[in-house]
Amino acid sequence: MPAGFPDFRLGTVLATSFTATLTERRGDAVERIPTPQRLADWLAVSGLAVDSCTAEQLELARELRESIHAAATAAALRDPLPQAAVEVINARSAQGRAAAVLTPDGKRRWQLSSATAVEDALGVIAADAISIISGERDGKLALCASPTCQAAFFDTSQSRTRRWCEMNTCGNRHKKARFNANHRKNRAAE
Repeated sequence: MPAGFPDFRLGTVLATSFTATLTERRGDAVERIPTPQRLADWLAVSGLAVDSCTAEQLELARELRESIHAAATAAALRDPLPQAAVEVINARSAQGRAAAVLTPDGKRRWQLSSATAVEDALGVIAADAISIISGERDGKLALCASPTCQAAFFDTSQSRTRRWCEMNTCGNRHKKARFNANHRKNRAAE
């Protein structure tokens, strides 16, 4: 990753990985796509490579990201979906013209049009969000147990009891804090 920018948090679910381009939403928020080029970088590592991205397209992407976050959070809490978020997700899904294509090695890739590549990529992300929020996919939406994160994530574990959006970040941070608290308690008891 280019110097000066935080690393991307990439998961296995496109829509929730996209919402993770803004992390620590309840703490000191970290914007992982601060520039149009960083959005293009994220799209590339997510299999949706585009030639370029404008500031206006970055704003469309952020609007979609926040709409997916709002709708996924509501779904995880079993609350009604926010109408404005639903409208944005549906609009981005309808605007995209990406086509799923099969590669010679048997993998699915997305073919984006050259004129509207970013909008096509956002359409793919919106369609993925629709599939998880609507319950079409096997898994469960949940919220990260970290009080500073609370990101929506899609739990596909067998038991559907994951607590952390990512064990490498939020989960480890919690384990370390618990270890340090126990260590201080044990030292105080000595």
